[in-house]
Amino acid sequence: MMKRNMGFWLSLLLSFVVFFVIQTLITNGQLNAFYQNMIFSISINIILAVSLHLIIGITGQFSIGHAGFLAVGAFASAIITMKLGLPFGLAMLASGLAAAVAGLIIGIPTLRLRGDYLAIATLGFGEIVRIVLLNIEYVGGARGMMVTHLTTWPWVFFALLVTILAIRNLTNSTHGRALISVREDEIAADAMGINTTYYKVAAFTIGAFFAGIAGSLYAHNFYVIQPSTFGFLKSFDILIFVVLGGLGSLSGSVLAAILLTIISTFLQDYPETRMIIYSLVLIVMMIFRPQGLMGTKEITSFFKKRKTV
Repeated sequence: MMKRNMGFWLSLLLSFVVFFVIQTLITNGQLNAFYQNMIFSISINIILAVSLHLIIGITGQFSIGHAGFLAVGAFASAIITMKLGLPFGLAMLASGLAAAVAGLIIGIPTLRLRGDYLAIATLGFGEIVRIVLLNIEYVGGARGMMVTHLTTWPWVFFALLVTILAIRNLTNSTHGRALISVREDEIAADAMGINTTYYKVAAFTIGAFFAGIAGSLYAHNFYVIQPSTFGFLKSFDILIFVVLGGLGSLSGSVLAAILLTIISTFLQDYPETRMIIYSLVLIVMMIFRPQGLMGTKEITSFFKKRKTV
């Protein structure tokens, strides 16, 4: 237990060292806009990957409508800051709550479904959100909505840290064990007295909450947001982070989000070949390591001493 706590505090200390280093580089002007945007994009994608990891990797619910929660959070935050003139911190919290309500609404009626049927239902939810936003003139309709750039490194780091700690602690708790039991064998979990419907809805709601937070950061990292940005391809991008990292591995989702965001960023000057190279990386990975980068393991497992026989 002491070793585990020591590892936790060392990781937390290291994260704050990274925060202060990056903040110093930004303050001194040594990190240009391109690299700042890449760091922000990596952090936002990690939040999205970790939040979907809770739904798919931990609870085993195949959802491909995560872009819908991202869109709800993005437009809720934009309305609060641009239309109502409220502070960005309040907008972030409200966007998370709005997405959580959306997760609850979609979770209750659809979680009787499983597998491919659940995937189709969540995909439909994401498309409904996009189409509705396209037809609401209050948020600009198809042309989108102008947004002030409010996303800063402290806000991004704080949201990222809270997301990882919350999902990690939930996974290691008794509630996390219940979520894992739903993933492993829902019928057996139900027979043992676990309220599977409650835990599936809870996973959807919590995952949607953090996706909404990511949506707030995403919206205010640019100067305009459009409903077309949050189509089903965006949901597949987030799904790829989780699958490539390894289903059930939080560390894997983080590493995959970092790797694929960097690849996508540096290939954006080559739009003709970017998707080809991007797809080849995924195909090669799935052929030679179908379980993903980390499988079901966490990165901390590599630092544990192996027992000698």
